[in-house]
Amino acid sequence: MVKKRKAKPPAKAPLRLPRYWSSGLLLGVILFFGLIRIRLLTLPLERDEGEYAYAGQLILHGIAPYRFCYTMKLPGTAAAYALIEAIFGQTPTGIHLGLLLVASATTILVYFLATRLFGTWAGVVAGASFAFLSVSPSVLGFAGHATQFVVLPAVGGILILLRAIAAQRLRLFLWSGILLGLAGLMKQPGVFFVVFGIFWLVQSQWRRPLEWRKLSLQSATLLCGAAIPLGLTCLLLFRTGVFQKFWFWTFSYASEYGTAVPLSTGVQLLWEACLSVIGPAWPLWLLAAAGIALMIWEPKTRTHVSFAAGFLIFSFAATSSGLYFRNHYFVLMLPAVALLCAGGVQAGTGLLLGSDSTRKWAALPALVFLFALVFSVLLQREVFFVMDPLAACRKFYPTNPFAEAVQISDFLKNHSTPADRIAVIGSEPEIYFYSDRLSATGYVYMYPLMEPQPFASTMQKEMIAEIELAHPRFIVFVDATLSWLRRSDSDLTILQWAESYTSNGYRVVGVADMLQEGTEYHWADAATYRPRSFFRLFVFERVS
Repeated sequence: MVKKRKAKPPAKAPLRLPRYWSSGLLLGVILFFGLIRIRLLTLPLERDEGEYAYAGQLILHGIAPYRFCYTMKLPGTAAAYALIEAIFGQTPTGIHLGLLLVASATTILVYFLATRLFGTWAGVVAGASFAFLSVSPSVLGFAGHATQFVVLPAVGGILILLRAIAAQRLRLFLWSGILLGLAGLMKQPGVFFVVFGIFWLVQSQWRRPLEWRKLSLQSATLLCGAAIPLGLTCLLLFRTGVFQKFWFWTFSYASEYGTAVPLSTGVQLLWEACLSVIGPAWPLWLLAAAGIALMIWEPKTRTHVSFAAGFLIFSFAATSSGLYFRNHYFVLMLPAVALLCAGGVQAGTGLLLGSDSTRKWAALPALVFLFALVFSVLLQREVFFVMDPLAACRKFYPTNPFAEAVQISDFLKNHSTPADRIAVIGSEPEIYFYSDRLSATGYVYMYPLMEPQPFASTMQKEMIAEIELAHPRFIVFVDATLSWLRRSDSDLTILQWAESYTSNGYRVVGVADMLQEGTEYHWADAATYRPRSFFRLFVFERVS
């Protein structure tokens, strides 16, 4: 007689929360990190924000990009700033409110992306991970950098691409391409997400009987959609007469800038940036790293490893563009990192549920994630819960005149008319934005003039000619290291000219002396005051 084997109980499915529970938890996450952002809404703009804010302000005044604000960045983020300023006002508070909405919308899309791959609980994990990582000071998360505006359409485009592949609808491929193209329009490295879209489309079809004709049509539709935002932008810039400037700054000069860093220097910058970016949030980054191994080990999540790994690789490629590895560039990696956190938690839960002996520990991955998130928040509690906006600005940017720019701009606005032109000799475009005065030159950054690149000398001559032609009412000279980044081989012609030009026909009417104990402002005694700090700003007024 054959003895019957006892039937093995079926393995339980990994944890899936009811939709209303996951939606409620996600809303709680968004509110929690939104309140942290609201605390610091009045944080003074830093110089990248100042550039976008000024360019957006010009757009609202009917002035085309690249006419009075030269930049190597594509105009998508400037257009987004113009929309934010039109809705919330032309103030730091208004801009940071817009950033709050962008971050919240991206959090929701990351949630939907993870939910589609791993389930609702994983979606909450991914949303919470992104919400925290994107607000972290380690990636300058309180500032509205272009990278924050890249990831929103990028994640949206990838989410629609997954739907398009499942439904096999060309219309969805087109919309996916348009969103991915918008990501590239926000900043050039966003094009890597277009490449990822093509990669995943080919990868997803590779497992099926390959239909080259259908794959070619879908790829062409995706690429056509991606080309639409840039194509329309080029047409608009051509019609407004600034296409030549646009092409020079975003392609000719940008290509020089993007190849200036040697590989060895890039590796060193990457190491330093990783220590700075990962350090305050190391538990979540460690969980993301573990997530790859867990996903490979667990059968149900293994099918999504190629997507998660590919997303991470192409996101890192976007981050690596130019090999500069500045902290806020890592925002481009955060959706992929959040997805790995979610995949790791889901895989760990699935592994524990797969055995009778470990099923009682199935909640452990969720608890580990919760501990990692809370611990990471506590590591940055001083910024999140204690510091006021001014103190936070001093902590993030100790030798940059971002708070001083507010006071200087108030003086300029109160002592000039809207018809008056001003010039800022330094990389502080936020002064143009605060004062709402037109720049006497399109050179809002001094960095290109100091770089050892073939256009530097011509740029300096053009800037000098533009200022002399405009003969501005006020000139602000910024004597601060990080506003220039002078090198040993920099051409100092512009500095020599500035000293001579302000000495003839201008007088000093204001000095901001950035002392360690606090900035001193001198207006009435500006002409006789002698600064005691190495970081100072001078305001000159035209007298003839």
